[in-house]
Amino acid sequence: MAERGGARDRRGGYAETWPTTRQAVAAPSQTPSGALPAIVARLRAWASAEAAAVRLLPWIPVAFGAGIAIYFAADHEPVAWVVSVTAGALFVSALLLRRHRVFPAAVMVAAVAAGFAVATIKTAHVSHAVLARPMYTPLLQGFVETREVRERADRFVLRVVRMDSRRPHVKLDRVRLSVRKGTAPAVGSFVELKARLQPPLTPVRPGSYDFARDMYFQGIGASGFVMGAIKTVSSPPGGGLALRYAALMQELRDAIDARIRTVLSGDSRAIATALLTGRRDAITAPVNEAMFISGLGHVLSISGYHMAVVAGVVFFAVRALLALVPALTATFPIKKWSAAAALAAAAFYLLLSGAEVATQRSFFMTAVVLIAIMVDRRAITFRTLAVAAMIVLAIAPESLIHPSFQMSFAATLGLVALVQVGMPRMLATPDHSPTAKAALWGGREIAMLALASFVAGLATTPYAAFHFHRVTPYGMVANLLAMPVISALVMPAGLLGLAAMPFGFDGLFWRLMDFGIEWMVAVAQGVADLPGAIGRIAAFGAGPLLAATAGIILLGLLKTPLRWSGAIVVGLAIAWSLSVTPPDIQISAEGRNVAVRGGDGRLRLISTGKDAFTVREWLAADGDARAPTDPTLAEGVSCDDAGCVVTMSGGGIVALTRRPEAMQDDCVRAVLMVTQWRAPEDCLAHVIDQDRLRREGALALWRTPNSSRQDASRQSTSRQSASNIGASKLDASKLDASSFAASRSGFAVDAVSPAGVRRPWSSAAFDEQQARPGSKKREPPADTTPAPEDLQPDD
Repeated sequence: MAERGGARDRRGGYAETWPTTRQAVAAPSQTPSGALPAIVARLRAWASAEAAAVRLLPWIPVAFGAGIAIYFAADHEPVAWVVSVTAGALFVSALLLRRHRVFPAAVMVAAVAAGFAVATIKTAHVSHAVLARPMYTPLLQGFVETREVRERADRFVLRVVRMDSRRPHVKLDRVRLSVRKGTAPAVGSFVELKARLQPPLTPVRPGSYDFARDMYFQGIGASGFVMGAIKTVSSPPGGGLALRYAALMQELRDAIDARIRTVLSGDSRAIATALLTGRRDAITAPVNEAMFISGLGHVLSISGYHMAVVAGVVFFAVRALLALVPALTATFPIKKWSAAAALAAAAFYLLLSGAEVATQRSFFMTAVVLIAIMVDRRAITFRTLAVAAMIVLAIAPESLIHPSFQMSFAATLGLVALVQVGMPRMLATPDHSPTAKAALWGGREIAMLALASFVAGLATTPYAAFHFHRVTPYGMVANLLAMPVISALVMPAGLLGLAAMPFGFDGLFWRLMDFGIEWMVAVAQGVADLPGAIGRIAAFGAGPLLAATAGIILLGLLKTPLRWSGAIVVGLAIAWSLSVTPPDIQISAEGRNVAVRGGDGRLRLISTGKDAFTVREWLAADGDARAPTDPTLAEGVSCDDAGCVVTMSGGGIVALTRRPEAMQDDCVRAVLMVTQWRAPEDCLAHVIDQDRLRREGALALWRTPNSSRQDASRQSTSRQSASNIGASKLDASKLDASSFAASRSGFAVDAVSPAGVRRPWSSAAFDEQQARPGSKKREPPADTTPAPEDLQPDD
């Protein structure tokens, strides 16, 4: 009996990573008498069990990531050597306290400091210039590093070697340029061209995604498009090994795409190429939209699922082939050999697909699992996930704030928790007849697929709502219908097609992929057409997202009943996100688009320029299903050559002033005026001018209680001004001081870059005037003679 009990405790030869709740928690009979003391004692016992050293490792990447998040929340760039020394000192302190009871807390503090330091060092390492103002027709020479084939226009990244322009002080390392479809130069070539360059795209509203930050960590200082022809010229030395490697991998991707193109076309060809090479930009917009609405968008981004399929197919195929030789099976560890082959295949797939963040995470996770098999350790654990997270964050700390990292790790955390908690019970095989066992196995597999889809979808919902402002109500249905076909047909056929390419027999496998892809697209479009398929969520801040993240981590990592506190935290995060008040006015960074909330609660648009991307983002963040071209956006908007006006919710006029001569009237009548001109000092309206937009970027405004007093003062002033003889000019000396103050404080304002906040990826942070040699005006030497009354007796 003792031997059988010991076998159960070992779980088939593997030691338990986590002590069970019964082992960690004291028996109820040992608690003090009384309900409240008993509850307190039990909570303490659970907390002591959670704080055990054996459970410390999965929390280290959480603390490390918290340090990275704190870094990105800083107002300005930290001093690298100071934060490095601080992190080193805290690490040494944690080592010295390793036998003390405060060791877990010391390790967490050291991990937070380490994350902060790693992010600071990474930013300093990639430091480069960022274009602050548009440039027209500069002459560029450089090496083509990457190339993207998209649906309508291609795009490539140019590593700039020479840059000639009217602003010779501006020197950029890399630029991203768009060209007509099919005209992008080959990777590795040295080209000469003229282009129109723009600063990197800043957030279109406060709290939205910062594309400029992404481009900064990619080493790109500007974007734009090519003007005229691209000339291939003789290259100078200095291309480097990395460029030759990029050219080789691009040639391989092009060769695969060319082979697929001979058999498939349209979205089937684009999706097949995306699954094998990671190039998904050629998928048409309707299919891409249907994939994400239905919850199948994760299939298009190479992540843990794809890596698991590739490694799994290679692992079982190699093991089956080796098992055909009895001598190998009896003598050698073919399981470990198969794991090594699967690891090599996963590494090749990582390089072929471009090694994006989600692919890196999935590769490291898969690699740890396969290495665990090779060294006879348990594979799928929280420690495996923790090691993968630490590797990704140490290499690319900026990935923490990318939706790909957040969604992939949240889904993986949920699935690992499911494997650790739920699936062992589901996989417990009762002693039935073979027929009953087969029926039970099939039902159990379907249930596990449904449960895994539900858990992964639930874990990623907060991040989809935050970044994309929508959820997928029918995601589980779409995944149940499509994923078995993708796993059993599409991905294996793609791998066989890659293997058959050198022999010329790959066409059959591309056709097999086509059958599965057509089924997946049909499922996606069918689910996307269902009523209520698009769950629109209004934008909310980072606070509810952080709270939801904390709740998901507590649910996933805690082992005692304390884990259910995570559900309470998630519930509070949901309530918090739903209680956020949307802004009354939004202003684009260029001041050409203003969205104003009307009396019906929907946005109205004042626009002097075409910017469908900004308007689409505003509508999505408002939970509004209208398109940027919807005519209802212009309801109540009046425009003429001098500008546009619209009445906002609660009364009051918002004006977009185009000409200086309209400013006097708008200053009197409008609650808020947006203009590229400098307003008069006595202007009653709350003024947003071009200088402020250039400094702070896009703005969001909320009306404050002072606005009612402001409106009353403005109406009185308008009547007084209109009674003057043919004049609209306002005499500021006749205004009450309190009315003037009210007009200046009628709105609460949030900005993309508030005053005092400057990070290196912001174009406003790169002051071209300071970068220009000798650009500062020479001032005459100052008179340094002190005043007699300022001198001391001993001077």
